[in-house]
Amino acid sequence: MKKLIAEFIGTLWLVLGGCGSAVLAAGFPDLGIGFVGVSIAFGLTVVTMAYAIGHISGCHLNPAVSVGLWVGGRFDSKELIPYIVSQVLGALVGAGILYVIATGKSGVDLGGFASNGFGEASPGGYSMTAAFVTEVVMTFFFLIVILGATHSKAPAGFAGLAIGLALVLIHLISIPVTNTSVNPARSTSQAIFAGGIYLQQVWLFWIAPIIGAVLAGIAYKILSPEKE
Repeated sequence: MKKLIAEFIGTLWLVLGGCGSAVLAAGFPDLGIGFVGVSIAFGLTVVTMAYAIGHISGCHLNPAVSVGLWVGGRFDSKELIPYIVSQVLGALVGAGILYVIATGKSGVDLGGFASNGFGEASPGGYSMTAAFVTEVVMTFFFLIVILGATHSKAPAGFAGLAIGLALVLIHLISIPVTNTSVNPARSTSQAIFAGGIYLQQVWLFWIAPIIGAVLAGIAYKILSPEKE
């Protein structure tokens, strides 16, 4: 239960910090943080939680990460579904808190509420194929970094930084394409509040990240020089 509560809190923070920066601060007149700021914000949520709850739950914060670790032989199958449920619930609560804050002024237009999408729902108008490839590849590399940085042979104490910086880079690359998911929980929570086309397209942001995570888990088993 402690692990599940930690995952709930951590995923809540990821959505509130990452999506919150996009909704509240990215387009603020003259002083907005833009794509770079949002990318850094997502990375910071992971870095901070890695050191806060990593020793409790492993700090997955993401169904795709849990799946990738499971495929890579680093996570117990009996914990997989409970982790995913906790992550989705945490993301939903984080999005709910953000919604209350964001609607706290008159005349607010939430737009897509930092949701993920393709086609007309893509920030840059990218196609479904481009979005699918982007999410598979970005999640693949995210899991490769996670699996490698947390290996027993990797330098101790730096995994959180490597993983957080990887997420920053992923966002810098892919925000224009899909608004960057690589995390089905984060995509679901925002889509539920945004509704419409974003909710209709959320299926891709489950399938593509999980495929990328599975491929990374398989690749990790091949690349890993020794057993843990």
